[in-house]
Amino acid sequence: MNWHRAAVFAALSLFVAVPPLAAQDVTLTSSDGAVEVSGTLLGFDGEFYRLETKYGELTVDGSGVSCEGPGCPNLTDYVAELALSGSATMADVLLPALIEGFALRNGWRAARETADDRHFDYVLSRGEDGVMMAVFNFRVSNTDEGFADLLANEADIVLALREIRPGERQRAFDAGMGDMTDRNRSKVLALDAMVPVVAPANPIRRISTTDLARIFAGEILSWADLGGPDAPIALHLPEVGSGLAQAVEDRLLRPAGLELAEGVARHGRNSDLVRAVVTDPFAIGIASFAETGMARGLPLTGACGFSLQANRRSIKTEDYPLVSPMFLYMPARRLPKVAREFLLYVQSPAAQIVIRRAGFVDQAPERIAIDTQGDRLANAIATAGPEVPLEELQRMIATLAPLTRLSTSFRFEVGSTRPDAQSRGNIEQLARAIEIGGFDAERLLFVGFSDGDGPAEANRAIAQKRAESVRDAVLAAAKTAEAAQVEIGVDAFGEALPMACDDSDWGRQVNRRVEVWLR
Repeated sequence: MNWHRAAVFAALSLFVAVPPLAAQDVTLTSSDGAVEVSGTLLGFDGEFYRLETKYGELTVDGSGVSCEGPGCPNLTDYVAELALSGSATMADVLLPALIEGFALRNGWRAARETADDRHFDYVLSRGEDGVMMAVFNFRVSNTDEGFADLLANEADIVLALREIRPGERQRAFDAGMGDMTDRNRSKVLALDAMVPVVAPANPIRRISTTDLARIFAGEILSWADLGGPDAPIALHLPEVGSGLAQAVEDRLLRPAGLELAEGVARHGRNSDLVRAVVTDPFAIGIASFAETGMARGLPLTGACGFSLQANRRSIKTEDYPLVSPMFLYMPARRLPKVAREFLLYVQSPAAQIVIRRAGFVDQAPERIAIDTQGDRLANAIATAGPEVPLEELQRMIATLAPLTRLSTSFRFEVGSTRPDAQSRGNIEQLARAIEIGGFDAERLLFVGFSDGDGPAEANRAIAQKRAESVRDAVLAAAKTAEAAQVEIGVDAFGEALPMACDDSDWGRQVNRRVEVWLR
């Protein structure tokens, strides 16, 4: 047995399969009896032991040792366990649907066992003999508590409706969990969006992103200020600590330099929020796109006349400005084999169908015909300033007219050339589609666009560089793809095709993008 290798693995801080409360003393002995080590068993994943010893934390290959002590696992009837904690939106519907799809693919049965309204298990067993294969333990709370459970070694995977915050990222790194923003530590599971909702009887039909932010900051107090009745506006949000509520602050209020008003009604479940809004004609809430229920979603508008409705296509392309990706965060630990297989499954084409049927937006690339994009092209012509000559618009239409747009788009973190979280997931999805031959004998064109700040020619050059960087990232991720399988090209049209008004941070963020077109 290679104890040096075990020490190296220890530095990686691998999987905790045994809950901390169950940790017990054990002794591992090499097959020839020459080496022995004792310590507290922190985890066993069916293949490797993880021990806290006087030498530090060690991870040891179970095939080369025998185990003695009260904490030794039953190797014959080992059952993998995985603890998931966080977002109720994800735990209530999405993850159960994916677990049941995973079980069906393997010919297993999935049985739900509910302890209370905050805890339940999914038990997976073989169909032919009923042998238990795995148990998925759920703690239904919110994103904040999910990260807290992870840092306390009480969860293996966090279900999050927002990106990890800098403080959480640093604490996880200090605890030996690795960089949680790394591609192996975080995955975008599905897409959601923050949707302003009102009661069906409310006369307001649309709202600007700026006004929405001012409402939740307490600067707009009456519907009369928006052209509605002279009545106070009642505010509703998910509970404090939920990823969606925090995303409202991070993505809606903070870019405008605003803070959340006091007196907002909070709700533990999105369905409770929607019911409260539906029964109050003077209420407004921000709800999950997947659970708007009987409430009416308001399109987002801007001063230049653009209007964006939250729908499956606008969310998938990230043209809708308040997209909220749904994340899985995992520390740098070794997961049991069945858990690793599940994480591969949730990125598969079959899982994308399950995600779609569960009411969420999947990430599978879809083709959007040019004849369904007349509004975009009309807006481009209507809003073109003097710096975008007619010749450039004609060149754009001549280039794109014979092509079909993919729903896969790429946008960037504020003030950075780094793709945002959803776009990093899109890079993996597009690379995987190229690898399996989804675009064989076709031509992919990465097309860069910019906002309207600054000179048009400089914006076009920036858009060109972004398109080239996205192309390079996709090709680097498509490791097994043959170079001759797909023809790859790059072009840029700068500010010639805006998706939103440039008079706000949200609009400019939407306009800075790279689209993928194919023929």
